[in-house]
Amino acid sequence: MSLRYGKLSLAALLTVACSVAYAAQPNYLPPWNPPPAGGVSFSVPPFDAIADLHGDIVDPQLTVFFAGNQFMVVHDLVEAFKQRYRQYQRVFVETLPPGILAKQIETGSLVMGNLRIALKPDIFTNGKGSIGELQKQHGWFADTVDYARNPLAIMVAKGNPKHIEGLQDLGRADVRVSMPNPQWEGIAKQIEASYHKAGGDALDHAIMDSKVKDGSTYLTRIHHRESPLRILQGESDAAPVWSTEAYFQQQVLHHPVETVAIPAAQNVTATYTAARMKDAPHAQAAKDFLAFMASAEAQAIYRKYGFQPPQP
Repeated sequence: MSLRYGKLSLAALLTVACSVAYAAQPNYLPPWNPPPAGGVSFSVPPFDAIADLHGDIVDPQLTVFFAGNQFMVVHDLVEAFKQRYRQYQRVFVETLPPGILAKQIETGSLVMGNLRIALKPDIFTNGKGSIGELQKQHGWFADTVDYARNPLAIMVAKGNPKHIEGLQDLGRADVRVSMPNPQWEGIAKQIEASYHKAGGDALDHAIMDSKVKDGSTYLTRIHHRESPLRILQGESDAAPVWSTEAYFQQQVLHHPVETVAIPAAQNVTATYTAARMKDAPHAQAAKDFLAFMASAEAQAIYRKYGFQPPQP
């Protein structure tokens, strides 16, 4: 009897110890934005936490498909827009990878878990080059405005334990890289262009082929969520990201990450473009939002999160 109860007591102690250890772990899970006000707040990451759908999905007066890496700006930007244009109070925003957003437009809907969304966007944002390509392919857009720029950087854990000094270090066998999948994320092409500048075909092949095969390069499907989390949870050692993603984690959320700068000669700077859809369901709201994106107020919000202003 005593042996039996001793085993039970040991099991109970182990359970308590594991529970305490789990509870003591920092909670780095997204979403990293403040939730909308009102209603019952219920979010249980990672099981039920819809981080990249923002705002009012029922009868929106404006629907915006944002390139996913701008998720951190959405709350402040939409609130400022609502203040300026008080006739629009129901706004719905998606911040998914641009490739997924483009397929959503093509197919007419998005299925996320058990939810099907068949809303058409009024505004679509993406890199300037990608907007141009989509316009050639589909002729979707009525007019456009450039609103921000962003260079690349490398995100590492606080203290930089693997002593990452630049892109060439990402080719090392002992460095686990979190890299966007080129099938879904336009940033992958930009990063690969930087690999070529830093180490030619050999570096790009090492990171995107050899290390993918041996598992030391992990290809994400939603880079702006997965890569920071992999660094924070110790699953990857380095992640090439847009500089604002590292800035947000380090300077705004104060998470234990650091930024390794990429020299200008090896770097790529993206220009972000907002495009008004020709078939926008809310035509006037789309025009108003496009004008707002070019305003000094919107530019100040982007600067707050580390974005550079567009070139004049």
